[in-house]
Amino acid sequence: MKQSDKIKLVLENGLEFQGYSFGYRSEADGEVVFNTAMVGYPESLTDPSYSGQILCITYPIIGNYGIPGDKLENGVSKVFESEKIHVRALVISYYSEDYSHWDSVMSLDSWLKEHKIPGIYGVDTRELTKVLREKGAMLGRIIPADKECVLPIPDPNLDNQVAITSCKEVVRYGSGKKKVVLVDCGVKNNILRCLIRRNVEVIRVPWNYDFNQLDWDGLFISNGPGNPALCDEAVEHLKVALQGDKPVFGICMGNQLMARAAGAKTFKLKYGHRSHNQPVRLIGTEKCFITSQNHGFAVDDSTLGADWEPLFVNMNDGTNEGIKHKTKPFFSAQFHPEATSGPTDTEFLFDKFVNLL
Repeated sequence: MKQSDKIKLVLENGLEFQGYSFGYRSEADGEVVFNTAMVGYPESLTDPSYSGQILCITYPIIGNYGIPGDKLENGVSKVFESEKIHVRALVISYYSEDYSHWDSVMSLDSWLKEHKIPGIYGVDTRELTKVLREKGAMLGRIIPADKECVLPIPDPNLDNQVAITSCKEVVRYGSGKKKVVLVDCGVKNNILRCLIRRNVEVIRVPWNYDFNQLDWDGLFISNGPGNPALCDEAVEHLKVALQGDKPVFGICMGNQLMARAAGAKTFKLKYGHRSHNQPVRLIGTEKCFITSQNHGFAVDDSTLGADWEPLFVNMNDGTNEGIKHKTKPFFSAQFHPEATSGPTDTEFLFDKFVNLL
């Protein structure tokens, strides 16, 4: 490896991780987060919830099955979670240059170059993850190995990442008899797939669109990146919808926005939930589900109004994983029932929502 290929990841506390460049050759800033998935890097990299973040994948071998070719079905990609890569940069331990899969069309390196996303490999990702779990969420910068890192590093959570990733106009999918308005806060394509498969028409609207002027049978608030406190426009529209009786379902950012519309507070987690194996329990039962999660903020369910109650709880740290209204068909999940590449233990929540329409 040539000397010019050596780069480093520098954390805001000055800690450095040396490695080698692949993908697009450029510097990058962002919030450093991790993902524990063994597979699914094409899905993770295109997940809008990673907007503004430098993603460290803890699984030691990445790139071994390349990047699949894209296909559209009902106007939605069958493979990727959005139309672009949203991470600021990728951090991995070992990059497999030789990829092999019947559906692959290019290498991860080529794909990153195509989207102008830098990558660094050769990093001790286990040590980096341990640092992030101990110190909490940290900002980072990827720069050449011989360059000094100038602090401070800009914090992407100060920007409205939901506005950055949301669609800009109304888009319709499917042709079912029931109409679902989907508020796009940075929606993953698999949410669209899960709804379309259940024979509903999906009306996708921008995050701050006044959907109350539309005719719909159910309201869906999507996942998305960043700080829910920056989405007051969406919360105000949601407050109006919650005065009615039509079903409302929120996922991830949707859970946080529903809670804020219900009068609750949200807060930033120390290091967020960033893995494919988070256990959550359905409150009032002994049922526990394994879930995929990716968020840095959470709901303080002790601040919920009298008409609301928590629905799920995280079994690792006791934080809120969903809420529900006591009498109306409103509920949410902080985790991802539509998880791609899995687990899919909680996809039944889409059935519950559609059956309520």
